[in-house]
Amino acid sequence: MASTNVTVGHCPNGMKATSNGAFQNENPLDYALPLLILQICLVVVFTRLLAFLLKPLKQPRVIAEIIGGILLGPTALGRSKVYLDTIFPKKSMTVLDTLANIGLLFFLFLVGLELDFAAIRKTGKKSLLIALAGISLPFVMGVGTSFVLSSTINKGVRQLPFIVFMGVALSITAFPVLARILAELKLLTTDIGRMAMSAAGVNDVAAWILLALAIALSGDESSPLVPVWVLLSGSGFVIFAIVAIKPLLGYMARRCPEGEPVKELYVCITLTLVLAASFVTDTIGIHALFGAFVVGIVTPKEGPFCRILTEKIEDLVSGLLLPLYFASSGLKTDVTTIRGAQSWGLLVLVILTTCFGKIVGTVGASLLCKVPFREAMALGVLMNTKGLVELIVLNIGKDRKVLNDQAFAILVLMALFTTFITTPLLMAIYKPARKGAPYKHRTIQRKDHDSELRILACFHSTRNIPTLINLIETSRGTGQKGRLCVYAMHLMELSERSSAIAMVHKARYNGLPIWNKIERSTDHMVIAFEAYQHLRAVAVRPMTAISDLGSIHEDICTSAHQKRVAMILLPFHKHQRVDGSMETIGHGFHVVNQRVLQRAPCSVGILVDRGLGGTSQVVASEVAYKVVVPFFGGLDDREALAYGMKMVEHPGITLTVLKFVAARGTLKRFDKGEEDEKEKKEKEIDAEFVSELMNDPRGNESLAYEERVVESKEDVNATLKAMSKCNLFVVGRNAAVASLVYSSDCPELGPVGRFLSSSEFSTTASVLVVQGYDPAADTRPLVTEDVNFEESSRDITDSTTV
Repeated sequence: MASTNVTVGHCPNGMKATSNGAFQNENPLDYALPLLILQICLVVVFTRLLAFLLKPLKQPRVIAEIIGGILLGPTALGRSKVYLDTIFPKKSMTVLDTLANIGLLFFLFLVGLELDFAAIRKTGKKSLLIALAGISLPFVMGVGTSFVLSSTINKGVRQLPFIVFMGVALSITAFPVLARILAELKLLTTDIGRMAMSAAGVNDVAAWILLALAIALSGDESSPLVPVWVLLSGSGFVIFAIVAIKPLLGYMARRCPEGEPVKELYVCITLTLVLAASFVTDTIGIHALFGAFVVGIVTPKEGPFCRILTEKIEDLVSGLLLPLYFASSGLKTDVTTIRGAQSWGLLVLVILTTCFGKIVGTVGASLLCKVPFREAMALGVLMNTKGLVELIVLNIGKDRKVLNDQAFAILVLMALFTTFITTPLLMAIYKPARKGAPYKHRTIQRKDHDSELRILACFHSTRNIPTLINLIETSRGTGQKGRLCVYAMHLMELSERSSAIAMVHKARYNGLPIWNKIERSTDHMVIAFEAYQHLRAVAVRPMTAISDLGSIHEDICTSAHQKRVAMILLPFHKHQRVDGSMETIGHGFHVVNQRVLQRAPCSVGILVDRGLGGTSQVVASEVAYKVVVPFFGGLDDREALAYGMKMVEHPGITLTVLKFVAARGTLKRFDKGEEDEKEKKEKEIDAEFVSELMNDPRGNESLAYEERVVESKEDVNATLKAMSKCNLFVVGRNAAVASLVYSSDCPELGPVGRFLSSSEFSTTASVLVVQGYDPAADTRPLVTEDVNFEESSRDITDSTTV
């Protein structure tokens, strides 16, 4: 147990910062810095472990952090006096609380950066009415509950500040937590998700105003004029921030053009402003976090300045410092103080009151706005979500002596319970998924070659865009308007980072996954596709999928089905370095590609990008690509050849079809002594398909057809290497051929695709590996059942065919 030498009649000395080490007979846990380091490591590891365990339940990370804080405190581990006095001694709590509050200040700055008042001002009347009803009724019921608590377990506190604190605690909706839950359940950009996010934004602003009022009222009661002076001074600070701080931040933002690094001086000035503003609001008496929050709100949201600020501080704050705040709250929470029937009855009363107020208020307002009952119930459950702001309110209330230990523990458990039940309740009430309806053109192969071809082209970053646009250019055929429609989907990982929530906030008016209907996109990746659309007779619809990498394949497959596309184009999970070697961009995208291949409702193409056409978009008149289709036979090879025949319609494309004929032992179907009926049928289909395409007038002089008799794997390798100077290989994934390379780390490319994409084969020829849609397998994904969403989706789809 940590201890210090105490002389009788004197106060104990404060903790020194650092020790001289164990070899000097000093216990590091008696010193502030090593003890703080141990506390941080324990808190981060423990909460991350809980988050991992709760992930299958689709619970947001804030649940794990709240539970972790409680378990580390006197409720569980803290029941051991040795543990508590060693790891979290009272003399260390000032340092821990100070660092936790520093993290909280900068997190509230990030929250302010996320809240866009321009977007909140555009909130529709429906969402505004739902938000106000969802705040008013639980606030009123919180006032009633405060009288019950103050007459039983929370005696001796001033009634007015306690009334306001209870009203705020019961009426808050956690905006970031709500966004996380909606994203997990794929409801983020449905009508119900948009209404919930808009209402939560209004709720956030109202909660901060009410909290400022509660803090002002909870001050020293030496004079009744003190709360008035606090509120007036706080209002004056907000005006000063708008008049003085906002123009300064705007000046710095304007001097940070897109594509150039933000000056270190500007970042330093902004972070110093956050701390200075926090000092001012703490001096006023409305808590330091309000200053940081206000600076975040007045910071310009346009341009790279806001994004760079977020990127520089979010990982340190959200990943390392913020969990300390939950631990600090947990160390103040002693669930064992809730004893007896009265205390547990009051906990049930508080939970029922907040749930009833939120759900009934929201449902009532939603029904008045003619929202269907099931969707109204779902909105009520969503608006009942609590989170960090709830803990901030409760901690301030405890620090201001408005809440005692028992009332604090009851309200913390209420916040935990209401957030935990949100996901299971929502899944029980609102089941928005059903099997998608079948549609006709799921492949490139089709009888009607003049019918519209729809492609869903996915990309991760700007690196993929030039090759993707050049590939689309080769796919547009004769260039007749309306024959090719491309949905360009930007795949963005929804992580636990604050900036991911900001992306969600900006995208809440869009469709699923997201396509911008309100205003022209400022995303430079999307602008590239919009520019291409204006130059070509191709309809391009920019989209953005924001989701966790573990489930983003659902967005891709669902969008493909809703848009009735014939092929999904995916970027390979590796990119080519300058020296020609392949470097992975992450295992997560590797898994995404494999899952899409398993569940796609149409054909799929994986593009190994080696700079088709160079690093920029090629003008149509300058397109001169040599495309090779190795044909071994089978469903995938037929689809690859069909795509090649689509390309050869372009006047700048030269197509070579290499049909491999096995002398013995090369093709799998000849590995056995005799062919079975299925293999014979496949061979007949292949022959008929090739015959039809060779007589197709689309090919004319741009098509070359060759048959190569091969006896071994080495013959196949040599034949393909002879064509390695071409620009693009289009090959079937499951070609009927033995493996050409020994590596099996990329099974999604198939035997031929793995060989063609290896660095030993080529460093200049891009590869498109095609998997044809098998109609015998039912891979129709789950799609939304939201009627309003389906109608808006159908309107956009139909407009692309004009």
